[in-house]
Order: sequence, then C-alpha cells, then structure tokens
Amino acid sequence: MDTYNLSLLGNRIKELRKQKGWTQEMLSKKAGYADKSMISRIENGMVNLSQSQIMKFAEVFNVEAGSLLGSHTYYTDSETAKLAQDIYDNPRLRALMDAARDCDPEDLKMAADMLLKFKRTNPNG
Repeated sequence: MDTYNLSLLGNRIKELRKQKGWTQEMLSKKAGYADKSMISRIENGMVNLSQSQIMKFAEVFNVEAGSLLGSHTYYTDSETAKLAQDIYDNPRLRALMDAARDCDPEDLKMAADMLLKFKRTNPNG
C-alpha cells in the first residue's frame, strides 16, 4: 500500500459511511478519532492515511483494505475490473458482480448493456 489516490479513498469511505447510515461523528468514534473534522478531511481527499489507519477503516466497514483503495484483485483482467467497478457503482447493475469474475471486458459490457436495456423496456423493472 505504498501509494494510493486520496480522492478515491475519501470517496469510498464517504460512500461506505453513507451506506451504513452513519454521520461523520459516528464514524469518527468508530475509527478512533476525536471528532468529525478528521473524517471530513479524509473524505475530501486531504489526508494521507497510514497503512494502519487504512486497515482500521477496513475493519470498521468490514471490507478488504483493497476495496477502499480501488484495488480490483478479484478480477482477472484490468479492463474487466474497471467495468466491474462501474457496474458496482450503479445500484441497478450490482446483481452482475459475482457472475462477472472471469468475464472478458466485452462480455461484461454486453451483459451490463443488455440488463440496462431490459430495465428500460420492462415497466416493472
């Protein structure tokens, strides 16, 4: 974990915090910070966290540290990993995640496009 994108890490922490329904104050207590100002600075990409601090956030959110840093080691192809992140970020497409592990990028994109097209044409979707 030598280098990482501060903005990506901050956005991911903010996303996970909101998914949990936590305030910055709540997260600051869970992560061992005195107040929410540090969480605000982290979420805004203004703080370079140590490896132990990143591991603490991973523990608090019950996720792998790599997922906080944007690491896509689950996928066998880097282009597939990017597409998978796009799918993950779209709540309407998350059902594809487990089935997509060994897909070629073209197959994954085609599946996502088909699902979105189906969702647009299905009045109950």
